[in-house]
Amino acid sequence: MTRPVLLSEHSRIALMHESGLTPPRKAPQFIAAFVSTLSAVCLGMVFSWSSSAIPILEKEFAITTAQGAWVGSLVTLGAFVGAIPAGPMAQLTGRKRALQILIIPLLSSWILIAFFCKYIWVLYIARFLAGISSGGISVAAPMYVTELAHVSIRGTLGTFFQVQITIGILFEYLLGDIISDIRTLSLISAVLPVVFLLSFAFIPESPVYLCEKAKLQDAQRSLLWFRGKDYEIDDELVKITEDIEESKRNKTKLFEIFKCKATYKGLIISFGLMAFQQLSGVNAVLFYTNKIFQQSGGSLSPGQCSILVGAVQVIASLITTVLIDRAGRKILLTVSSLAMSICLAALGLYFYFSNFMNPRALSFVPLVSVTGFMASFSIGFGPIPWMIMGEILSPKSRTFLSSLAASINWLLAFLITNQFANLVNFVGIGPTFLGFSVICGLSTIFVLSLVEETKGRSQKEVAHLLAGNYQSALYSETLIIICPDIEN
Repeated sequence: MTRPVLLSEHSRIALMHESGLTPPRKAPQFIAAFVSTLSAVCLGMVFSWSSSAIPILEKEFAITTAQGAWVGSLVTLGAFVGAIPAGPMAQLTGRKRALQILIIPLLSSWILIAFFCKYIWVLYIARFLAGISSGGISVAAPMYVTELAHVSIRGTLGTFFQVQITIGILFEYLLGDIISDIRTLSLISAVLPVVFLLSFAFIPESPVYLCEKAKLQDAQRSLLWFRGKDYEIDDELVKITEDIEESKRNKTKLFEIFKCKATYKGLIISFGLMAFQQLSGVNAVLFYTNKIFQQSGGSLSPGQCSILVGAVQVIASLITTVLIDRAGRKILLTVSSLAMSICLAALGLYFYFSNFMNPRALSFVPLVSVTGFMASFSIGFGPIPWMIMGEILSPKSRTFLSSLAASINWLLAFLITNQFANLVNFVGIGPTFLGFSVICGLSTIFVLSLVEETKGRSQKEVAHLLAGNYQSALYSETLIIICPDIEN
């Protein structure tokens, strides 16, 4: 008796080589993903700016601790606002045009800070504007990358967003350690948004968006640019068009979305991962890295510690780029959450016991813990929640629900960063980090219980998985070859 051998997406690429068909070129896709996520480098610089800038502002302009907390957290409040209309905006104007528009408030914020930083209300406005851009870009950029990527490298390209954020964080830490003048720091930071605008002008629009707007010739040109002129685009173009048509036929009202088990479970997974990403305390650690190291009293300066943390984060993100389409999403999320929990527990215990003993002998613990935490975050809970939304949400609900999930993410980020200082004053820095550690432990249970592996699966296969139709997920849209030599 024979049994079918099922080929994965990676096996299909090998089959194309064997049959003489030209596989898609990867270089144009990597270039497009890199250039489009330069916007994420801009985000990373916005996020880590406060870690270096707030001590300078407290010294030069005598801003209070409460004002510093608002300078740090207004970015996340603005991101909450910016994420809400980002999906519909990307649907209306196109993914590329939306990203180009969204970078403008961020560029404006650096100019405002450079020339009017002595006015606290201007700082508030500037940071809120940067946040609006951040929230919108966090929706539009992953959407654009997911739609241009061939399924064989979709996971790898999906990690670019987080990798570029970590590069931006490291770059701003380096600038902050070298430059002590707010105006100079802000003007240099304003250069990258300009670089993004100039370079992204030469990258095509998403072929999915062009098909949605019935611009088929433009979609063909776009797909040829991304896949290479020798690649047969007809089948992929037909598949994109069919998915869009099916999405239009099945278009439902918002309340009817929740009647679909696959969409409902996809929504729970997306919202859960977004919530745990922020409740891990990552933005509290990121925004207040310098102050954490100041309290630890280690031999390295806070600036040097921040640079080391940023460098490790970049390396960890690059490792994820290599692993994501090999190891899979679920295992990386599990390892990430467990490691984050352990690192935060060590950090919390260090600060807790430092109240009763001399911490000098263990002054290395905060650096090791924070570095380990950020590295662990970068291999799983940093990139995957953003990437997986494009894989588990159906096309008919993706635009709205991805904006909603991103908004929840940024709202929680605002609450954590804004109230972190108050929480530390109320219960102490040790118990605060121990609380984050417990939440990371709960996120491990969430991943193991609910998250489905999406590596190498099509949209329809993922939908079957989410609906609980595991047999259908195995066979749906999968090439089956009968091998008579293999017996059951």
